Amino acid sequence: MDLHKVLLVVLSMVGSDLSCVWSKPLDFICDPEARKVMNKVTELEQDLVDCSAAASLPNSIRLPCIKVHMATWRTKSVPQRRAEVLLSLGSLLQDVRRARDQSQLGCGLNLLERLDRSINNYLLVLTHLHNQVSYSSKEQEESEGTEAPACLGQDSQDLGLVLKHFGRLISGKLEWLVLDMAQAC
Repeated sequence: MDLHKVLLVVLSMVGSDLSCVWSKPLDFICDPEARKVMNKVTELEQDLVDCSAAASLPNSIRLPCIKVHMATWRTKSVPQRRAEVLLSLGSLLQDVRRARDQSQLGCGLNLLERLDRSINNYLLVLTHLHNQVSYSSKEQEESEGTEAPACLGQDSQDLGLVLKHFGRLISGKLEWLVLDMAQAC
């Protein structure tokens, strides 16, 4: 195979995974299609079917908490909700990286690397949104020094279950957070 063709394929793969990060974080809030394009969970789940080696992870991953008590959720400020989602994504990313570092070469490692990039993209967007979305001074004060309570999700070595929980975190807490932030559009 020609080296130029290989480089073109590699660059297009990298570009397809990173294209959403290059868009403005406000696009993430204001454009549901941008969020849909950024969500790679379905692709990862489909690729997992063809990769039996990735079904069982080398170590456990703490699943993000996806259950929401709506009455409690509504009493939290937007910065508090954002902190809760960031904490869930950050913890998941840390565990995925640990599993990735202990994985053998092959499709399992590839899936974990893609999952890592996907989680990291969400973290980057939410982190940059903080600088672009203005909050009332009361909400700013409430969010400072207030850490989201630690949710002790269950541990799993099943990548399919990890992907399912990640998808539900995106379609649940993260989507509700985005809807609350949409007033900035």
